[in-house]
Formats: sequence, C-alpha cells, structure tokens
Amino acid sequence: MPRTTLRVLVAAGLVVAPSLALAHPGHGAEFGLAAGLAHPWSGVDHMLAMTAVGLLAARLGGRALWAVPMAFLGLMALGAIVSAAGLSLPFAEAAIALSVAVFGFAIAARIAPPVVAAMALVGVFAVFHGHGHAGVMPANASALAYGIGFLAATAVLHGVGIGVGLVLDNVQPVLQRRAVRVCGMAIGVLGIGLVLGAI
Repeated sequence: MPRTTLRVLVAAGLVVAPSLALAHPGHGAEFGLAAGLAHPWSGVDHMLAMTAVGLLAARLGGRALWAVPMAFLGLMALGAIVSAAGLSLPFAEAAIALSVAVFGFAIAARIAPPVVAAMALVGVFAVFHGHGHAGVMPANASALAYGIGFLAATAVLHGVGIGVGLVLDNVQPVLQRRAVRVCGMAIGVLGIGLVLGAI
C-alpha cells in the first residue's frame, strides 16, 4: 500500500475513533451520534461537495492531502457552532449548492491554487455546510455526539474523494487528465442543477 494512502487511512481512523468511543451504552448520546453520522449521506449536495473536497486535495497532492480536508472539517465545525448559537447565515442553502458547482468546475479546470488558497476556498463553503448540518439536528440529540457524527461522516466522504484521486494518479497521464476532467464536470453540472433547484 502506498505510504500516502496509508497516512490518509490512519488520519480517517483517528477522526472516526472518538465517535466509536461514544457509541457504547452509558453516554446517552447514541441517537445524536447516529443522526450525525447519517446526515451527510442524506443529501446529494453534501455528498458531492465533501467527496469533491477530497478529490481536489488528492489532485493538489503533498500537504494539501490533509490540510484541505482539515480546513473543511474545522470551518464546518465553526459553522455548526454559529448555528447552535442561534445565528443565521443568509443564503446558506444556496451557498451549499454553489459549493458543489465551484468545487466540481475547479477540479475540471485543473486549477492548482496554493494550498492556503485551496484551504480558504473550501473553508468558506464549509461554514455553510456546518450551519446546515446543525440546523437540522434532532431536538433530543446530544449536540456533541451529533457534531462528532457528522464530522466523522464528512471525513469518510473526504477519504472517498482522496481515494478516487489517488487511484487516478496511477493511470496513464492522458487518461488521468480526462478522467479528472469528466469527474469534475459531472460534479459541477450537478452543482448547477442544485443551484437552479432542478435536483
């Protein structure tokens, strides 16, 4: 197994481990954890955006492999805290949909910004994703367990995108460029559909 892939899997395991620790009886947070783990998988907008973040990170490579997903996770947690504090973000749903289009077309165009710029790009949209997750938290759920759940599920989706990107890195260069462009265009077009309310 390539060393980079192993590092990604270890990092994903470290993110998921705290949620597993909360899952055993006695914490009173099982419902919140389950709801948090499930929510990112319940909407195509979240799934596409989070997978695209992983694919973008893999395409940039190097430090971006962990820095870009971590920026998304950190600022998504901030967005959830903003929501839990009762503060609203204007156009949150539109921003979530727009993130899918932006990430997809950035991948398709093979834009290679500096790592800090990529972190900022995904981070801005992550705030809206976190706000959206927290806004639908069940009333009787533990906020901490719910937050850990959706962060862990997001990390898994990032891992899926990174895995796809690393697999594509090992194919013939021309095919790799075409495959990345097709993946990015598909995500971007679906993002436009989400923005227009067609999906």
